[in-house]
Parts: sequence; C-alpha cells; structure tokens
Amino acid sequence: MAAKVYFTREITPEKVVEIYRKLGIQLPGKVAVKVHSGEKGNQNFLHPEFWKPMVEEVHGTIVECNTAYGDASGGVRDNTESHLKLIEEHGWNKYFDVDIMDAEGPDLVWPIDGGKQLHENLVGKNIVNYDSMLVLAHFKGHPMGGYGGAIKQLSIGCASRAGKALIHSAGASDDRYECWEKHASKDAFPDAMAEAAMTVHQHFAGNIAYINVMKNLSVDCDCVGFGNAEDPCMADVGILASLDPVAIDQACIDLVMGSDDPGRAHFMERVMSRNGTRAIATAAALGYGTRDYELIEF
Repeated sequence: MAAKVYFTREITPEKVVEIYRKLGIQLPGKVAVKVHSGEKGNQNFLHPEFWKPMVEEVHGTIVECNTAYGDASGGVRDNTESHLKLIEEHGWNKYFDVDIMDAEGPDLVWPIDGGKQLHENLVGKNIVNYDSMLVLAHFKGHPMGGYGGAIKQLSIGCASRAGKALIHSAGASDDRYECWEKHASKDAFPDAMAEAAMTVHQHFAGNIAYINVMKNLSVDCDCVGFGNAEDPCMADVGILASLDPVAIDQACIDLVMGSDDPGRAHFMERVMSRNGTRAIATAAALGYGTRDYELIEF
C-alpha cells in the first residue's frame, strides 16, 4: 500500500504545523523532537525560531546526541559540555527544554535481528524517557551519506557517540577515533544507517511522525561548520510530512530529480556519488517503510 506524503511549496513555521496536522496523529505523552541543532559556524541549519510553533504544538523536548567527530574537524558537538554551550549559542534552550540523550552513560543497546552490517544499535539512554517522537529533518546533502533526511535523523541522529562510530564503521568499531580508519564502504555505510534507523522507528511504532523541510539545499550537512559548508545550490522546494520515513525521503529525492533547477545536477551528484539512495532501498527491504507513496499537495 502506498504511503501518504503531504507536500506544500510554502515554507513558513505556520505551514510546518499545518502539514503536521494533516497527518491526523496525536503524539502521546512526553514527545521527543529530533532536530539537527547545527554545528558551530554552519550557515544553513534551520534555526529554533523556525521550529518553535511546531515544537510548541506537541509540547516537545528537543533531543540530540553527541557526535563522533570533533578535534581536527573543528566540530564542538562531540562532548556534552561544549555541545550544550553551542546549544545555548544557537538559542535552542531559550525556547525549549533540551536533552542530550547520551550526556551520561551507559548507552542503551538495541539488538538488530537479521542485520547484515550491525548486530546492535547504541542509542542515547534517555530515549526511553519519551513516549513518542517527532522527527524534524532539514533535507539537504551530506559529505558521507549523500543526503540527510528522516532516515539519517533516526540512525546517526539518535545514536550515541559510540553508536555513531559503530554505524560509520558498519559494526567494526565503536571507538570515535578508530571508526574513521575503519569507515565502511559506500554500500555498507548506508546499509548500517538503515538498520540502525529501524530500531528507533520500531521502538516508537505508531507514535512517530516525520517532517522534512527542503530549504537551504546545500550539498553539505548541517554538521559541516566553520565556513566549510557550501552555500545552497538549489532554490527551496517545500515541506513534506508522512508517517513513513522511507516514503518521505524517497519523495524528497524525487522532487529534486524532477526539478528543472540548474543546481539539481550538483545536488544529485553528491547523493549518487555517495550511494545515498541505497539507504532508502535498504530501509524498504527491511520492511519498516515503502518507496511507494501518494504525494498529496495542498
């Protein structure tokens, strides 16, 4: 059965709330709102003011996890102290409660039955404090994954620092330094992301929703900071919402591929050169979403 994916070309904070309501879901209890809070110096991430009406709509708590990169990369989100300082600099805790889910160990270990790359996923242990999750993704490119959307938010986004290392190395190492020496191939890495994402989606089964915003379409992720991220190469496209993480990412890719924007070729070169759509195909094969969708524009 085709999944429903709602779409609007108008990008405003109010439209985010409107498209969420189209899903007809009431996220129960304590709601974790997964965002990308932006690396230091990144110019493309979506600021807290943009997300504010949506987070207030669900009375949510902003959740993040520490990164596996840092030091030489110039990133500052690899440890709780500097991560929280950047959260404050970016204004997130001005409006919301913020939870770095892996701020204190031990990590939560979720088994992955039948995984080809991963046998377990390491997530921030605070994730079990929430009854439901709203995944707010800034759809854009990514230096390693090709693109970043709902599947990346579920996988890399909810993994602890050690869990991120495990995904990047396709199970070879949970060490934040060693994982880069053992980084997975362009087949194994997207497979590992899809496998890790499955555990989070299944944990919140029936109580999780997805919104992708196709704005500031750079080929680089919001994790690229200090002026190193490319400026957007395409015009803004719109906002999408779905209960299916596979369908919403597939719809975003299709909207880019179907665009006549002159920057489309550059964006898709980034996606395809990193084998980015393999994560979508693997997630569909794992059965927690479908690539078949009905795009409902309003």
